[in-house]
Amino acid sequence: MTFGEALGRLFSRRISWLDLRWFSRWLRRQFPSGLFARALLIIILPMLILQTVLLFVFMERHWQMVTQRLSAAVTRDIGAVIELLDSYPDNTEATLLLARQKFGLIASLEKGGELPAIRPKPFFSILDQSLSDELRTQIKRPFWIDTVGDSPLIEIRIQLDDRILRIFARRNQAYASNTHIFLLWMFGTSLVLIVISALFLRGQIRPILALATAAEHFGKGQPMPEQFSPRGADEIRRAGMAFILMRERIERQMEQRTAMLSGVSHDLRTILTRFKLQLAIAGDNPDLEPLHEDVEAMQSMLEGYLAFAKGEAEEEFGTLNLREMLERIREDFELHGKTLNYTLEGEEEVRVRPQAFWRLVGNLATNGRRYAHTVVVEARHSPKWLVMNFNDDGPGIAPESREDVFKPFFRLDEARNQDASGTGLGLAIARDIARSHGGNVTLGDSPLGGLKATIRIPV
Repeated sequence: MTFGEALGRLFSRRISWLDLRWFSRWLRRQFPSGLFARALLIIILPMLILQTVLLFVFMERHWQMVTQRLSAAVTRDIGAVIELLDSYPDNTEATLLLARQKFGLIASLEKGGELPAIRPKPFFSILDQSLSDELRTQIKRPFWIDTVGDSPLIEIRIQLDDRILRIFARRNQAYASNTHIFLLWMFGTSLVLIVISALFLRGQIRPILALATAAEHFGKGQPMPEQFSPRGADEIRRAGMAFILMRERIERQMEQRTAMLSGVSHDLRTILTRFKLQLAIAGDNPDLEPLHEDVEAMQSMLEGYLAFAKGEAEEEFGTLNLREMLERIREDFELHGKTLNYTLEGEEEVRVRPQAFWRLVGNLATNGRRYAHTVVVEARHSPKWLVMNFNDDGPGIAPESREDVFKPFFRLDEARNQDASGTGLGLAIARDIARSHGGNVTLGDSPLGGLKATIRIPV
């Protein structure tokens, strides 16, 4: 929609508050979204408005005033020549010579001539209008002028009694012709100032872009760029330092949490090892079988919780081949007598934390294999996002429980059967890994009738 169509829609009916809000939203969409472009507009638009006002107010009046005075002076010279011709008809040659030497006018007389037909007036010509008004006011005789074109001369013909006075005058005698020099200086200086402003503005915005890049890397779980450091204006430096302190505080908390859980895990593993040793010494006693199962469940829960708490955050980013990963998962489905089909659009290589991403995809695929017979994976790798949909034909999950299943240790009593070896951390770990990459995992309805799990991460 063009600006004219938007204004037409706005004024075609009674203006209301909703119309103004709609027009405001439409106008915001037309402006650039980048900070550099917007800041440049803040500099350029006032300058253009100021120059427009100067051009159409001051310069237009300047042209008109100067041209009117110059045209009046030329008309007075022509009037003096006509007076001399009328007063001294016998000294015509001397009068024409005087007009050339003193007034700078090339004059000649044509006997028995007639004025040419009136030519169309130019649409915008201050010279034609001013000169015509002065000839009409001062000379008061029929006249014909030619000011059209780029010739340095203008032609004026005046009807005398039985003759035609034909005069050629220099255009700059009757017209302010050097105004373009002022315009050239004005626009040229403005262009130079805009270029200088753009260079300085880019230097001020570069630290903001660096801060945005560092924050984006942090949001994706990637290491901070090595060249990043707070610089620029004081406010930008303060924001950069605050970001660095925030990142260090978060990383320190994560390290403390991981260290604490590692210590707790070590202590609990020692106790579990003692339990296993005592059970082994006790021998094969059927009465101790439930105790064996409890110890194994505790071991599984401990390992799962430790993996969830770590979140694979210490792993570096690398390249993972999506097709190879999906092919291996498909082969695992075949070993379990299940079916997995997949489609892959876009590039096969993706930059992620390979082991963590493997675990993310593996958890979702394992859930589908456990509760459904067929799983269809749709992967789309665009320049900005990686989206993977896992559709299965299982019993699904009720909509009101789809957020609860991402809570640690939450297990469904309905819709899906409980798994004896499960810990209730599979989906929690999957979402944690996805969010550590700057994305998320969501659940929905599958076109196959079961559950649809969607991974969406930036790349």
